Amino acid sequence: MSFVLDPLPYAQDALAPHISANTISFHYGKHHAGYVNKLNELTKGTPYETQTLTDVVKNTYGNPATVAIFNNAAQTWNHTFYWRSMKPQGGGAATGQIKDLILQSFDSLDSFSKAFTDAALGQFGSGWTWLVEKDGKVSIIKTSNADNPINQGYNPLITLDVWEHAYYLDFQNRRIDYANLFLTNLVNWDFANQNLVNKAHL
Repeated sequence: MSFVLDPLPYAQDALAPHISANTISFHYGKHHAGYVNKLNELTKGTPYETQTLTDVVKNTYGNPATVAIFNNAAQTWNHTFYWRSMKPQGGGAATGQIKDLILQSFDSLDSFSKAFTDAALGQFGSGWTWLVEKDGKVSIIKTSNADNPINQGYNPLITLDVWEHAYYLDFQNRRIDYANLFLTNLVNWDFANQNLVNKAHL
């Protein structure tokens, strides 16, 4: 079994003008594809070669001997999840069950948006901002580099990539504009609601 670069769930220009086709081309076609290619190179001839991507992320986590495999597997997983966390004409207020859970954990939808944006801005260096669920409650967490919430017992619902390569061509150092646009124009609440039911195991 070899790991594959999953197709984008939309055309490369579908998130414009918020995220340009140029950014998607580099981010998906270079960075994401590079993680997949490196993962196949590193796992060839090992027991991980025949495991699912999720199992590789879980089984290599925290082991110094497999840190390179984990980094490339987790980055492959995270990026696939990130693309699905957005959609054309997305964004706006949460709907459905995820709205109810957000209101249980935060004072309001505006309070949630501020907390999510603050988390994205507060991530020092490279990493990810996640809305996650555990034991029927939602929360916002940050992970550094390639780390993934499934190794902390969380069910991921949506994620925002805050590595600079995700936004620098369009926003330069304005991470706050990128994070705000994610919530107002891009986030895929349908995907979040699906993950509440199906769990986010790719």
